[in-house]
Amino acid sequence: MKEVWTTLASMMGVWAFSQSLLQVVFPPEIRFAILKIIHRICNWFSAYCYYDITEIDGVNTNELYNAVQLYLSSYACVTGNRLSLTRGLNSSSITFGLSNNDSLIDAFNGVKVHWEHVVTPRNSQTFSWRPLPEEKRGFLLRAKKKDKSVVLGAYLDFVMEKANEIRRKNQDRLLYTNSRGGSLDSRGHPWESVPFKHPSTFETLAMDPQKKAEIMADLLDFANGESFYQRTGRAWKRGYLLYGPPGTGKSSMIAAMANFLGYDIYDLELTEVHTNSELRKLLMKTSSKSIIVIEDIDCSINLTNRKNNSSSSSSSYNVSPPGSGGGSNSEDGGGNTITLSGLLNFTDGLWSCCGSERIFVFTTNHIEKLDPALLRSGRMDMHIHMSYSSFAALKILLKNYLGYSEDDVEKELLDQLEQVMWRAEMTPADISEVLIKNRRNKDKAVWELLEVLKTRAERNDNKSNNNAVKSRENNTIEDEEQVKRALLVESPKEGGGGGDELQEKCDKEKEGHEVNDDEKANTKK
Repeated sequence: MKEVWTTLASMMGVWAFSQSLLQVVFPPEIRFAILKIIHRICNWFSAYCYYDITEIDGVNTNELYNAVQLYLSSYACVTGNRLSLTRGLNSSSITFGLSNNDSLIDAFNGVKVHWEHVVTPRNSQTFSWRPLPEEKRGFLLRAKKKDKSVVLGAYLDFVMEKANEIRRKNQDRLLYTNSRGGSLDSRGHPWESVPFKHPSTFETLAMDPQKKAEIMADLLDFANGESFYQRTGRAWKRGYLLYGPPGTGKSSMIAAMANFLGYDIYDLELTEVHTNSELRKLLMKTSSKSIIVIEDIDCSINLTNRKNNSSSSSSSYNVSPPGSGGGSNSEDGGGNTITLSGLLNFTDGLWSCCGSERIFVFTTNHIEKLDPALLRSGRMDMHIHMSYSSFAALKILLKNYLGYSEDDVEKELLDQLEQVMWRAEMTPADISEVLIKNRRNKDKAVWELLEVLKTRAERNDNKSNNNAVKSRENNTIEDEEQVKRALLVESPKEGGGGGDELQEKCDKEKEGHEVNDDEKANTKK
């Protein structure tokens, strides 16, 4: 045994002497060239090629590294034995990732690739304005040489697309609003954002199920229609107009659309936009896969129907609410005006094509006040009437607030609700308030809702009857006056002096009608 250790020590000594001799005889440049040649020979006979994807490219973050990390998270949770769990900012779920120096195998269109997460300590760094992490991270991708074109082309594009999809799914929606007066935030952006956590969905939206199904199908066709829009030469955008009385769920519809598609929302406040150029800059700073909302467009900007406003000779409109003085000036003394053409170009002009997969949503309580140029297809493609609650919408509200299905309510009570529902003309907001107030006593909530609906229906019926009676009275008075005018025209031809007497009689009867109308009004009061 002693001889074995002696022989081994001798061999190690010879190796150390030979290594020292080689370093003296062969300079570092020659040694590096020899190793490079050996490495090329090995690569020449190897069937694989390798790709390094580092976390930091120079001083900038490598987006491909983050995309690969997200993409592999969907496979690591299934095949990996050791996982790294993370939860990002504004994220509602936990992300799984490869642990340090772990690996897995992925397949794409019959091509197998090998991923390895390589983490090594970084050498002590010198002074730098931007300190680097203590560890050097990256992914090592190994694939066969014959599959090189597939890996560098379709596969990496697929990884990026899948990563963006996972990012949108995991990250909560964001609600943006334009900064006051067009100012920029700390990052130089004109939009300020907060997490958007509105719980409204199409399942909880109080609306006719058939109409909801049509809207959802239209949204899906838009989201999956990239190839269609490219083939037809149209910009990948779509416009929706939500109109109807207040409280019918227009804002809830917008939130449901955002949650259904996974889009961010840009709430554009036109009163904070001074010029058309600022409007274009705001549009350029919006991201794809987003919903751009202009709520109550008939109140925030005075774009009335030009056919009904013949006195207006200019296409420039004040961006102050109607009735607020019209020509009010901004804080800096200049007028805040946006031309109609500027708003139209914002929605359907060349500048609207600077992004893709965006939805424009306008809301209004009075559709008749909007200019027809805004209502045509291409600007507001789909008009959605948010009307009073129907019986189908009422059943959804009962399920949302009370947990009642159609079988949980008595058949007789349901029939009464259905009969009075269309006459009551109550909005979902009004019905929701009754249910919320009595949600601790579910039976009482339903019966009280029935009483409220009956009261509202009777009031609407009386109002309709009064309007009908008044209309008939007005028509009768007008008919009598027309007959008397005809008699007045004929009486001078007869040569008699009764024309003046007949005129006085008509005037007295007319005054009598007016007195009777005043007495009726006082009696009603």
